[in-house]
Amino acid sequence: MNNIEHLFLLSGVLLCLSVLATLLSVRSGIPILLIFLCIGMLAGESGPGGIEFESYTLAYGIGNLALAIILLDGGMRTRMETFRVGLRPALSLATLGVVITSGITGLIAVYILDLSWLHGLLLGAIVGSTDAAAVFSLLSGKGMHLNQRVGASLEIESGTNDPMAIFLTLTLIALITGEMDGAGDALLFLITQFGVGSVAGLLGGLVLVQLIKRVELASGLYPILVTGFGLVLFAVTAVLSGSGFLAVYLAGLVLGNARLRHMEAILPVYDGLAWLSQIGLFLVLGLLISPSAMWEMAIPATLIALALIFIARPLAVLAALVPFFRFNLRELGFISWVGLRGAVPIVLAIFPLMAGIPEGSMLFNVAFFVVLISLLVQGSTLPQVARLLDVEVPPEPAPRRRSMLGIFPEDDFELFLYQVESESIDGLVVRQLTFPPHCRVAAVFRGENLLPASGSTRLALNDTLCVIGRSNHLKTLNNMFGGDLDAAREKARAFFGDFILDAEARMQDVALMYGVDVDDSEANLTLGEFMFRHNSGHPVVGDHFVRYDMVWTVADVDGDRVLKVGLREHDHDRH
Repeated sequence: MNNIEHLFLLSGVLLCLSVLATLLSVRSGIPILLIFLCIGMLAGESGPGGIEFESYTLAYGIGNLALAIILLDGGMRTRMETFRVGLRPALSLATLGVVITSGITGLIAVYILDLSWLHGLLLGAIVGSTDAAAVFSLLSGKGMHLNQRVGASLEIESGTNDPMAIFLTLTLIALITGEMDGAGDALLFLITQFGVGSVAGLLGGLVLVQLIKRVELASGLYPILVTGFGLVLFAVTAVLSGSGFLAVYLAGLVLGNARLRHMEAILPVYDGLAWLSQIGLFLVLGLLISPSAMWEMAIPATLIALALIFIARPLAVLAALVPFFRFNLRELGFISWVGLRGAVPIVLAIFPLMAGIPEGSMLFNVAFFVVLISLLVQGSTLPQVARLLDVEVPPEPAPRRRSMLGIFPEDDFELFLYQVESESIDGLVVRQLTFPPHCRVAAVFRGENLLPASGSTRLALNDTLCVIGRSNHLKTLNNMFGGDLDAAREKARAFFGDFILDAEARMQDVALMYGVDVDDSEANLTLGEFMFRHNSGHPVVGDHFVRYDMVWTVADVDGDRVLKVGLREHDHDRH
């Protein structure tokens, strides 16, 4: 075989192995990104694959390209409503949290590795940010249902904290090499990175939305247009000294929340592109490492990784969140544990090598080992820690599939697929169901047969319903058809309590009906006002507290307005 055939063969084998390795991840609980890294290492010159790859410049380019695609996809999948509860804490974690994590880790590295202060802080900056690829992959792939405050904060943090880590890394490299004079230059660089990146991302997103609205293309060309625009935006922002990573994330956020009909063609393709980027990025980074050189730093790197996980990240989370935002200890503990390191620290570890810093190889090997420890220790235990710290909420009913119909350019109608799994619906005719306005059952499938969707059609268990409606109908439709409603109600009772009350009810009425001894000062409050009084900040489903020897839990919200409240007796052994 000639060289091009060898390249195709090796690339195809590595891609197939990586894809099939996802099955191993599902069955074993090992984070898939760790498996990708290990496949890359096995394929490298020190493994059975024997592939020689030592181009840090090429790895740097591939890393930037892959991270840009991953962040663009992550932005498109982040819903703007999550910003209501997650934006401010996430930004605090992405700025102050990264600085504190980097500083503490760097100081510990100074003593463990006997480095100078600047070199120790440089290592801290390299491993100081959480990784978007790792967080997006693990939170979405582990079947966890986190409360909105925690989930939104982690997702937004991972998408926005790279600019701070890059700023710290480049600033410290410039100080070590003498290319930066002092604090003034560093401050200007910081403002430029964040300012230009933010403006370019928001404006670029608006331009992209208008461009997609106004041009008529074959559906398969829209994902290519988004990719090309994203790369142009990344490059132009970087040329203007801004953060290209922040720009593409914000552009994706604007595009994803515009609810354009063409998103139906864009998102599925980007799901595959994001996976391909993760696989390619971690394979290349795995090829780049020399296991023998990495294992020489195993003991000090392990100590630094454990210090990062158990000291630096928790202290940074406490400092960034406790003074400003409402998080309970369980939520703070879980956010601390999801300080996952991934591709970004390894890409940042290439910077000192490209800058010619003598300690660059040692910093790269330590950073790589820290990532391995983080993925292994934190990534493989996320579901267990989520259950232990009680930050999950019952999963909300959802359609099995949804897709836009492509009729209107914005606020389009969608097709929702549901399967009848609840006995409460079994035997009902369609006309007995109360649908939202402009919402209809379009088809009913029973086995392989298509039934007429008339008002007299009688539904049965395991029927598949095709329902046409808009996204604002989704909550009502989910409560009608979303899975096994009886089982879902049992899970809701176990979590919220036997009594789920309307938030408009008066506390004095609740006291009379359920035998709760309520203070006179709170007797005239509605349940919603009572919950808001004892939940500072934005309420989310799952917020709860103990008062009057009862557990009061937010069961449903609309923005900042509490709609439903769960009530159960306080179990002293449980709390």
